[in-house]
Amino acid sequence: MTATTSFSARSWLFAPGDSARKMEKAAGGAADIVLLDLEDAVAPEHKRQAREMVAEFLAARSAEERRRLWVRVNPLDGPHTLADLAAVVPAGPGGIMLPKSRGRADVETLDHYLAALEVSAGLEQGATKVIVLVTETAEGMFTTGTYQGAPRMVAMTWGAEDLADAVGASENRNPDGGYGFTYELARSLCLLGASAAGVAAVETIQGDFRDLEGLRRRAEKVRRDGYRGMLAIHPDQVDVINAAFTPTEEELAAAREIVDLFAANPGAGTIGHKGAMLDRPHLARAQALLASGGRA
Repeated sequence: MTATTSFSARSWLFAPGDSARKMEKAAGGAADIVLLDLEDAVAPEHKRQAREMVAEFLAARSAEERRRLWVRVNPLDGPHTLADLAAVVPAGPGGIMLPKSRGRADVETLDHYLAALEVSAGLEQGATKVIVLVTETAEGMFTTGTYQGAPRMVAMTWGAEDLADAVGASENRNPDGGYGFTYELARSLCLLGASAAGVAAVETIQGDFRDLEGLRRRAEKVRRDGYRGMLAIHPDQVDVINAAFTPTEEELAAAREIVDLFAANPGAGTIGHKGAMLDRPHLARAQALLASGGRA
């Protein structure tokens, strides 16, 4: 199963895998994808219990419900990944989040594990999709452009907190609250890597879940930059993210107007419109906006 541009999800909400209450609340909400977390949200001594709880939680849902229930497993360079996958894949999650990826080889290794577990569980080959966290290690920063054609991968996202730990930084923010250069670079490399791979770019979390106005501004900004969704750590963030990544009626109407203009002038490379010159990249962006609006 190769990477695809047809996958679309606006909000990706984390829920700790060792809390049945929080998993239930997340699954009952409006998030496009719920990420049942076996990594950062679970202490080492609770890993085994959490993977059992997540497997039971998935098994109790219908196949349709499980399509939006994904699992963040532990990183491949640690001791927990195979146990995580062996526990949850037979229950048929919609996808797996791979954290701390060091490059395409990690996705290929994950694909081998998933293929064997799908066969063992009688699941369709390639049914389990993958989103990759690509900037949580220093090594990963240099490999964001290597994922084109990576098996199962439908989205890429980035992380600032683990990257700060990896490089020994005491802070990843500037005095004005914005990310420092290294972390803005990580955001850009994720966007460019996702574009090169033909998959969706997903913005990282906003840690202050009470600042919904700041979340709205940030989500709208990164959507203008090319991001197609955003991670969330609290249910209150989901509606804001969904709204920010859903094209407005005004945007859709303007895009339809551009598409109709080029359809009426099929041989034109550029068209004058409302005091500006439109060319083929404008048409491509309008078509992409209409496609994303339909999926939303």
